[in-house]
Amino acid sequence: MRQNYTLYGWHLSYFTGKALCYLRYKQASHTLKAVNLFTLTRTIKKKTGAAVMPVLKTSAGEWIQDTTEIIDYIESVHPNNPVMPATPVQQFASLLLEAWGDEWWVPIAMHTRWNYPENYALFEREAGKALLPWAPGFLQKKIALRPAKMLVGMLPHVGIVPDQYATMNVWTARMLDALDKHFEEYPFLLGARPSLGDFGLVGTMYGHLGRDPWPKRELIEPRTNLNEWLERMKNPAPFAKHKLMPNDEIPATLNPVFESVFQEFVPMVAKIGELATAHAQQHGLNTRLPRRIGEVTTTMAGQPFKRGALPYMIWMMQRALDHLDAMPQGDQQAVRVWLASHNAEHILNMNLPRVERRALTVAVTALPKQHMEKAA
Repeated sequence: MRQNYTLYGWHLSYFTGKALCYLRYKQASHTLKAVNLFTLTRTIKKKTGAAVMPVLKTSAGEWIQDTTEIIDYIESVHPNNPVMPATPVQQFASLLLEAWGDEWWVPIAMHTRWNYPENYALFEREAGKALLPWAPGFLQKKIALRPAKMLVGMLPHVGIVPDQYATMNVWTARMLDALDKHFEEYPFLLGARPSLGDFGLVGTMYGHLGRDPWPKRELIEPRTNLNEWLERMKNPAPFAKHKLMPNDEIPATLNPVFESVFQEFVPMVAKIGELATAHAQQHGLNTRLPRRIGEVTTTMAGQPFKRGALPYMIWMMQRALDHLDAMPQGDQQAVRVWLASHNAEHILNMNLPRVERRALTVAVTALPKQHMEKAA
């Protein structure tokens, strides 16, 4: 018997879009319920430990926070049409793409929303109506200022400062062009049906770039192949029986994407790991880390890019590396060969601390042990 789910979130929300597209793909019976002020600040915070969205409520009364864990849960109870590929390289690539989509694109999504004033009317209308659905319009507009001010206040913490606008704009145009070229040849990232990486990427596209007026008009709609992928992702169930690339292949058209993953995103996570290790050495193991522990500098579009160090990213990378460690030796070797083709063997030697997820951040449970390649 199929469960009925309630997904608490907003169409405006980065991660609600990811969860919503995924539930549609799985054809899991669900209702999207707009989060009001009481539900967000009282109910969800009490049930999950954070005032956050989206959150999935099951028919059994479980409350699941974090889209990665929502997907893992649904996959466990609805195993048909899995989003995880069956072959090792595509599995590992999908996990990396999910982490990259979840974490690396956040500055781009926030920059293209909050630095273009024409977007605000949509946010004000939808956020206000959701938070106080019973209130008159002037109160809805007033209450919408609260999350708007909070989110705008976060911009410098994720690297959105005037000195870095040009870098973000150049990177965004290049990456959207690369994705548009890829989707000219393939319906989804790894073939003819969506996989985990598609759902990681759709978060920034569904709620922000593909819905806010300025980026929708200027960035997404002119790139027709990318726009068509986004439309497919809004209703992906018809593609569930289609095939991924044969022979565990990763399309060469994704090389610019994986260049970003390996040369921009992975080094940033490694530096965050160093900060998390230092914090744990000072404050002890099993201590919940702040959501932001200083700043790190990586590169974006060949330029230095500085942003806040979010230790949550360690958990996402740990998940991918744990999956690799659990593979049979032959499958691990196939992944190593693929990584070598991208000069990306450094990902196997990330000296990350062991972490446990705690709502929106993590706690270090063990100091790092060098992540060594296993003998073939």
